[in-house]
Amino acid sequence: MKVIALTDIHSKVDAADRIAPDLASADLVLLPGDLTNFGRRDDAIRIVNAVRQHNPRVLAVMGNCDRSDVEQYLRDEGLCLHRAHQVVNGVLFAGLGGSLHCPVKTLNEWTEEEIAAHLDAALDGAPSGLPLVLVSHQPAKDTVVDRIHAGLHVGSTAVRAFIERQHPVAVFSGHIHEAQGTDRIGSATLV
Repeated sequence: MKVIALTDIHSKVDAADRIAPDLASADLVLLPGDLTNFGRRDDAIRIVNAVRQHNPRVLAVMGNCDRSDVEQYLRDEGLCLHRAHQVVNGVLFAGLGGSLHCPVKTLNEWTEEEIAAHLDAALDGAPSGLPLVLVSHQPAKDTVVDRIHAGLHVGSTAVRAFIERQHPVAVFSGHIHEAQGTDRIGSATLV
């Protein structure tokens, strides 16, 4: 299965046309949060439509900078994975939107306990035995994908514990713009 993840778009859709062939060839496009920059439903519609113009198969979670009507739009469209799951081509996709508390207050912030509960809810009623992919705006603690410029790791211990317990094959996250790369926790590849 070919998956493309576009995270932290923050309302900038220019790149969609530039990567159109890649988007069109993917089996699924994931949007792991911050589709908008404190935008509204109309902003999210514009982002999703820019992607859907090239590939109709999209799943997403809201980020810490997406308003509640962005999450509602994603739910209305059947795209939202926050506290939810969907099976695509025999692969179970589950998600977590929002983030841990930030230095500057944003819209969707959770405690570690709330993150753990949201992740448990995402698998509630999920079929067993399928490969799992986690789509989480908040990255896991102590990885390449949670390190800020100062060298500190600002990821979630609850996300990391979920990965260690559930053994997903892949984890797509965002939120920490300067933390680009891949890493591993057990058999899970983190992007």
